[in-house]
Amino acid sequence: MSSFLSPRGNDALKVNPSILNGMTVDETITVRGSSWYWAVFAIMLFSTLVFGGLAFTQPRSKRIFHYITAAITGVASIAYFTMASNLGWAPIGVEFLRSNPKVGGRTRSIFYARYVDWVITTPLLLLDLLLTAGVPWPTIMSTIIFDEVMIITGLIGALVSSNYKWGYFVFGCFAFFGVIWNVNTARLHTKSLGADVTKAFLYTGVWTLFLWFFYPIAWGLSEGGNVISPDGEAVFYGILDILAKPVFGALLLFFHRGIDPARLGLHIRALESDAATHSSTHGAHHEKTAIPIAHNGAGVTGTTTTTTGPTTTSAV
Repeated sequence: MSSFLSPRGNDALKVNPSILNGMTVDETITVRGSSWYWAVFAIMLFSTLVFGGLAFTQPRSKRIFHYITAAITGVASIAYFTMASNLGWAPIGVEFLRSNPKVGGRTRSIFYARYVDWVITTPLLLLDLLLTAGVPWPTIMSTIIFDEVMIITGLIGALVSSNYKWGYFVFGCFAFFGVIWNVNTARLHTKSLGADVTKAFLYTGVWTLFLWFFYPIAWGLSEGGNVISPDGEAVFYGILDILAKPVFGALLLFFHRGIDPARLGLHIRALESDAATHSSTHGAHHEKTAIPIAHNGAGVTGTTTTTTGPTTTSAV
């Protein structure tokens, strides 16, 4: 691990130092922390390419879960590129002054880029889960609202220096319980969709909720309580994100390999079927019928051609 996180060749902190408005932040990532963020960025980017590539092995009507899953890791890769570059942070005063020199400063860099990632990717994760369960859209919307409240209150709390941050922490935990309730309720919808759908939902749902329980702990030890260093925060969140996004995506697509989205109520019309439908409809509207016509004044006999679409008439 130490060789993998080697600081050689990583000059992100030289290009983007932890200085804002002339003030140097006391607690911030080191080169090793930045290198770890680069490693997670590479994993997220690679996963995005794999998930996106797998989408093209499926008909267009069956790609929705590939697209959603690729979007999750794609957005996360941008966030980790930002954090690895030591960008997307704000200096915030710490509530608890520690004797440990790694967390002994008065200001700490808080990566708001992480929350921008979560406010986009966690609803997509829940969308993957709830579409698998075939739940109605009102349930999906309420779950996403709970999730957004959870993330936004976490961000606000992280940017607060006083003990009022813990009020936002409590708000976020209540919202998390709302997410858990709805996801657990969604399990009941899978029973009518088949054993394979139930299995897919249970494995990915339990995996997701189990991992999400660790995020409040990470928050309390880093942004909240200033117990672990920014480098430790990077490793804690990074491992969770790898398990909750690329590994989750691989599990989801593995279990979905034999599930037709139409069984889940996702009747998606593909481009090919659109073209075929248009072609057959277009042909039906232009069936021609020849009708004989009487001699005209010049002694010429002809026929009239009619269609079931726009009427055209020609004399031959």
